[in-house]
Amino acid sequence: MASEEEELERLRQQRLQQLLLQQQAAAEQQALREEAERQQIEEAKRIILRQLLTPEARERLTNIKLAKPELATQIENLLVALAQSGKITKRIDDAQLKEILRRVMPKKREISIRRI
Repeated sequence: MASEEEELERLRQQRLQQLLLQQQAAAEQQALREEAERQQIEEAKRIILRQLLTPEARERLTNIKLAKPELATQIENLLVALAQSGKITKRIDDAQLKEILRRVMPKKREISIRRI
């Protein structure tokens, strides 16, 4: 009796181990698929931006990305969305990118200190 119970418990443990390994493998494959999809999207975005921006504008956007990555991502996504919707038909130069940045960047609050 005890031998049968031990054997049953061993089989349960073995099956549990197999299920855990299968689950882990499935999770790893899903992560790899998501990473590949993310890279594909980034590559498509990079191609669109290369076609859309002049070299000077790309350089400015790269500099912004170094200083403020969130803002650069926001600008890139905005430009890609506008290009895909057909609202941008010609290349954007540095001056136009500056204007877009002025509109998108939050307004700085001016602080003044008065002595009483």
